[in-house]
Amino acid sequence: METSDKSARQLFEEVKRNPTRKRFGFGRKPALINVDLQKAYTKVGEFVTAYETNPKQLEYVNQLAAAFRAKGLPVVWTYVAYMDSGEDCGVWGTRTNTPDSLQNVKVGSRRSEFDERLDIDRKRDIIVNKRMASAFHETNLQSVFNFHGVDTVVVTGGSTSGCVRATVVDSLSRSYRTIVPEECVSDKHESPHFANLYDIALKYGDVIPVQEALDFLKSYQKA
Repeated sequence: METSDKSARQLFEEVKRNPTRKRFGFGRKPALINVDLQKAYTKVGEFVTAYETNPKQLEYVNQLAAAFRAKGLPVVWTYVAYMDSGEDCGVWGTRTNTPDSLQNVKVGSRRSEFDERLDIDRKRDIIVNKRMASAFHETNLQSVFNFHGVDTVVVTGGSTSGCVRATVVDSLSRSYRTIVPEECVSDKHESPHFANLYDIALKYGDVIPVQEALDFLKSYQKA
């Protein structure tokens, strides 16, 4: 194993400056998945599980969602929430049992609600209550994407080291070109955040500036 005294942030910045692999790039038809931008994870100061990396994250996500809608492209919002018993959280919900534990994010609770700063079109956008880390695990997303002819997935949300990473890996595993706008993902601590951006950039997807994604969508024409 190679050792280094560089931080995860420094390693990621090096990869950004000197990429060693070509990008996957955008394909013919992208979809947007916004992962778990719910109050349990966005309301810093209210819930101990919440975090913020880029203060403009939600603003950028709203811009992306609007740009996707303007081109008639799918926009997905996921959230986690569980039945009163918590049994649908499975073994994932057995390590702790506090009000902030995952299995205690209950359906209909404030923790499960989307952040009110988000611009969600509840008639048009696709809303998915997922139970596990990946947005694809035991949900209907792949069927929906097949219907729309999607070949590219843009992933935002949190956490970078958890549900975002899991969604990115599952997206690539389904042979979607996978793209992560850097300013649109966040984590509890910078080390896992940048370590996972480093991993994603090297292995699983393209980590790009959000403006690049917005520029692509501006010029996008349906194939």
